[in-house]
Amino acid sequence: MIEVKGLSKSFGNVKAVDGVALSVGKGELFGLLGPNGSGKTTMIKMLTGQIKPGFGSLRVHGVDVLKDPLRVRELVGIIPEQETPPSFLTAEEYLHFVAKIRKLERYEETCEKWFDFFNFGDQKNVLCKDLSRGTRQKLMFAQAFLHEPELAIIDEPLINLDPVMQRKVKDFLRGYVKNDGTVFISTHILEIAREICTSIGIIYKGKLVYTGRMDELGLEGRNLEGFFLELVGQPGEKQANYETGITGMIARE
Repeated sequence: MIEVKGLSKSFGNVKAVDGVALSVGKGELFGLLGPNGSGKTTMIKMLTGQIKPGFGSLRVHGVDVLKDPLRVRELVGIIPEQETPPSFLTAEEYLHFVAKIRKLERYEETCEKWFDFFNFGDQKNVLCKDLSRGTRQKLMFAQAFLHEPELAIIDEPLINLDPVMQRKVKDFLRGYVKNDGTVFISTHILEIAREICTSIGIIYKGKLVYTGRMDELGLEGRNLEGFFLELVGQPGEKQANYETGITGMIARE
């Protein structure tokens, strides 16, 4: 579903992505992990045709992204890092707009199912600019899966969601891949990968330093945080992080 070879992208003197090669097969829930600023969002934007790579090739859902980025966006469900539905539309108007653009039939019923799924039907007539960040995240999730895509590409899938909705989304994504869907997520929260990903890649300073299946990781008693730190931690940081429980993606279990 995703095939990347020699992918690189620079912004001025900063090399955001550096020679990445990556393959994601059908039915995988792949997590691209890395610290903030490691190149995850740049990877997402290149995969979805929002920005062009400096070098390399990439195919998504069988489509050459460089030749036909619009076709990629037609096929794939996409959730960007920033939830940005149009401020001048209501939540319902926005979902209806997306459904019409995607030429869906009986879309009113489909949209209603998503309002019910996320339990925000009482917000459907509220302008997007007046929705909470969590509700806008629900809306962006709904628009990405409205057309039941075979592949979804998601930047930070659980950001802004409360614990109840986080659990609901994780359960949905698990069921999605069990039904032959494919999901590519980027995140700096290792707990997400530990709970739902079937395979992971770790990117650090633009370079892909590890890829593999979660069930073949071979941690041999180490937790995922420890393994992650071995790849991206700076000298002297690892022991301090374990002892003090520094939070975020490297918090001790």
